[in-house]
Amino acid sequence: MAHKKVNLPEKICATCGKPFAWRKKWARNWEDVKYCSEGCRRNKNTNGSSLV
Repeated sequence: MAHKKVNLPEKICATCGKPFAWRKKWARNWEDVKYCSEGCRRNKNTNGSSLV
């Protein structure tokens, strides 16, 4: 039976404000992850300041 991805922790992206789920590549540093993608990480200064 395949693994269901229903109980994965989620965070809100600091740049775009969209929710994103835990990924295996973030297992070691999940507490430090702030952005949903590399693109959001690169644009953190342009869009992040408008979020409350």
